[in-house]
Amino acid sequence: MIQTIKKIFRSISINQEKESTVTNTDDNWPVSKNIKLNLKRVKNYFENANDIIIREFELGIDQHVKAFIVMIEGLADKTIVNESLMKSLMIGTHITEPDKGIDKKNVYNFVKDRALSVASVEETKTLEETINLVLSGDVAIFIDGAPSAIIASIRGCMGRAVTEPITETVVRGPREGFVETICINKALLRRKVKNHNLKFESVVIGNQSNTNICIAYINGIADDNTVKEVKSRLKRIKIDAILESGYIESYIQDAPFSVFPTVGNTEKPDIVCAKMLEGRVAILVDGTPMVLTVPYLFVEGLQNSEDYYSRPFFASVVRFLRWVAFLLAITLPSMYIAITSYNQELLPPPLLITIAVAQEGTPFPTFIEALIMLIIFEILREAGVRLPKVIGQAVSIVGALVIGEAAVSAGIVGAPMVIVVALTAITSFVVTPYYDAIALVRLMLTVLAAIAGQYGIMIGLAFVLTHLCSLSSYGIPYFSPIAPSNLSGMKDTFIRVPWWAMIKRPYNIGKNNIFRQKTNQRPNQPKDKKPFKEGKSNG
Repeated sequence: MIQTIKKIFRSISINQEKESTVTNTDDNWPVSKNIKLNLKRVKNYFENANDIIIREFELGIDQHVKAFIVMIEGLADKTIVNESLMKSLMIGTHITEPDKGIDKKNVYNFVKDRALSVASVEETKTLEETINLVLSGDVAIFIDGAPSAIIASIRGCMGRAVTEPITETVVRGPREGFVETICINKALLRRKVKNHNLKFESVVIGNQSNTNICIAYINGIADDNTVKEVKSRLKRIKIDAILESGYIESYIQDAPFSVFPTVGNTEKPDIVCAKMLEGRVAILVDGTPMVLTVPYLFVEGLQNSEDYYSRPFFASVVRFLRWVAFLLAITLPSMYIAITSYNQELLPPPLLITIAVAQEGTPFPTFIEALIMLIIFEILREAGVRLPKVIGQAVSIVGALVIGEAAVSAGIVGAPMVIVVALTAITSFVVTPYYDAIALVRLMLTVLAAIAGQYGIMIGLAFVLTHLCSLSSYGIPYFSPIAPSNLSGMKDTFIRVPWWAMIKRPYNIGKNNIFRQKTNQRPNQPKDKKPFKEGKSNG
């Protein structure tokens, strides 16, 4: 009698436990053999989500085996689901050999191995893994009596078409840019580097967003320690959502409190491929066209992809001008303040008299004038960026002309200060990767110049140079190949030598495979060249 009562209470507790598991919101269950229990759990998980499609159907002719699929409308390719998946499941399972009908014992293997006309098929044992793949755009198939689900990869790569990037335009070179869909971005890289050593490794980050992150590198060229360090830093990220690559950048950079970036970003596939061919690692984030690259050195911000597509003479001149523009962008206002306030003897007398006449009657000192004009410029730039493209350009140009002319006419600032700020703005746009750093360093040097003149500028530049030499990116000195100096790396720093002269990859980055090409490839005229003789043409 006691044993019977114990059995009754045990059965009641088991039933209560089953009911509680169905209503539980946790999704970390193993896939059950009971099709009804799986259906309840899936419906409970996607409650009040009207973009979820759950289609129930039966398999087989003699013995009807229940099954259902789960997909998200808009993420999975509905055309392929209707034409390939559902037809295969509902019609293809009926076309079997007469003596080998479908029953609960063999239906799962039959569907997985013979019925599905889909390229990529895998199995999942837990509901959590299944749901995550469904949320990524795959289709899950649950079959009665099977302890696992079948995942059919039918993701629809919807999104923006591949177009020319707005922020990195070129005159000569590829004009295609990354998009927000990670599968298209991987295809763009694969199309340029047709090599089996190009590896893609995926990781999911974000407790709520479950964002797909892809690590791309070329095996045999990229340093193994760098690849391991990238994976380690990505695994340490515990956050609710990753909505853009900037989230990842703030977690994996070496110097989070530095104004200079130690992680590169670009939206051009040719730049990413070139960096991977040098030994770097790329990080692709689903939902953004910006791809991160590490390690990142200071000289990369002064390089441009078009340098390597043009003749080396003109590319070297343009690159040298970028270095000059970088120095002018950070020092021009401070040098003007220091010379006009402390070191007037450095100017020729006619120029000094012209500046003095222009400054006569202005109510503010030179430092306040510079500060006012720089703040106005930043406001106009921000307005031009945030407004629609057509309106933004008009506001930036008209606003700068009107405000500058009105400020000079009203005697608030002098005309030389307007020229200095205009030149500063133009040179800042030449080195766009360091625009944020240039603005902050320029402000610091401007304040130091107002306090101590040229001595303050020298102190500020020494501090910036020391800071650059102290930084590193994934174990590589940030200011290399300048400091520590490397003669081979100087071929692609201040100038760009011809391709046949750049035999080695950058120092310390591609050390696993340091040679990128064979030696002695300099083009020469043919040795058996014969003088041209006039004669009748054969035509």
